[in-house]
Amino acid sequence: MKKKKRRSRVRWGRVIFVLLVFITFGVGIYAIIEYIQGVQIAKAGNFKDDNKNVISFKGQEVKFGKINVLLLGSDSRGEGPARTDSIMVAHYDQNTHQAKLISIMRDSFVDIPGHGRQKINAAYAIGGTELLRQTIQENFGIDINYYAVVDFKGFEKVVDVIAPEGIEVDVPSKMSYGIGMTLQPGKQVLHGKKLLGYVRFRHDNLSDFGRVQRQQEVIGKLKDQAYSMTSLLKLPKIMGVIEPYVDTNIDTPTLLSLGKDLLTSKSSKIQTMRIPVNGSFTNERYDHLGEVLSIDLAQNKKALDEFLSSNS
Repeated sequence: MKKKKRRSRVRWGRVIFVLLVFITFGVGIYAIIEYIQGVQIAKAGNFKDDNKNVISFKGQEVKFGKINVLLLGSDSRGEGPARTDSIMVAHYDQNTHQAKLISIMRDSFVDIPGHGRQKINAAYAIGGTELLRQTIQENFGIDINYYAVVDFKGFEKVVDVIAPEGIEVDVPSKMSYGIGMTLQPGKQVLHGKKLLGYVRFRHDNLSDFGRVQRQQEVIGKLKDQAYSMTSLLKLPKIMGVIEPYVDTNIDTPTLLSLGKDLLTSKSSKIQTMRIPVNGSFTNERYDHLGEVLSIDLAQNKKALDEFLSSNS
């Protein structure tokens, strides 16, 4: 009887081992297939960040801990260096699994190292991601570790992979000028292209302030959509879709690890803030620059420190 029990245990052990091999192999094959499908979806993309080599990026790499990623939106048209359409800093703490998002208004009037006072988005046009990194560090005291410049065509495609049923938003008023489409007011479900128009529109009473609000709203809703095991399995496909439309110094293993961590973490919704904060700026106009936001740097640095150090 003892021998039979031992053989039974050995037999079941082999069965379990074989099943584990098949599961592991199957997941690996699935990931490869999903990645290839993603690349095929995005095969028309050939985005290249024309600004990236102006100055070599010198952000300090972080293997584990608190990570700051400079997120830039670009409408690449092959016209050479251009000012970025949106500037964000994504903060993620791998210990607490807390994600935070800081939007910096592109008209913020700041000191650009070696180039005097200008709108902050001019730093990207002048010296690429590195000069923008230096500008943010000098004015706001944030150390940026990595960057990702995303072409807006990639945004459309990723939205349709993460949220194939679309994202529900409440369009406050008719939107048309400057986005190549017309969005009627009211609650509705938008897919990739129209959702991009929704987050890019800025010709209303709120101007760039409204656009920043909508960008943060949509990013939060996309994170909620991605918060499922199904989306975790889609991660390789998402990577394949977005790769042709992103220029980044984050290596693929780190990117996959961060993506998996974000999708599987039990953290609350992404916390957001905007720079400049309320009551810390005035609107001014200069002949050579147009409208700018003249900001209280000390007040905004203090608000940033409190936001990043808070665990709530």
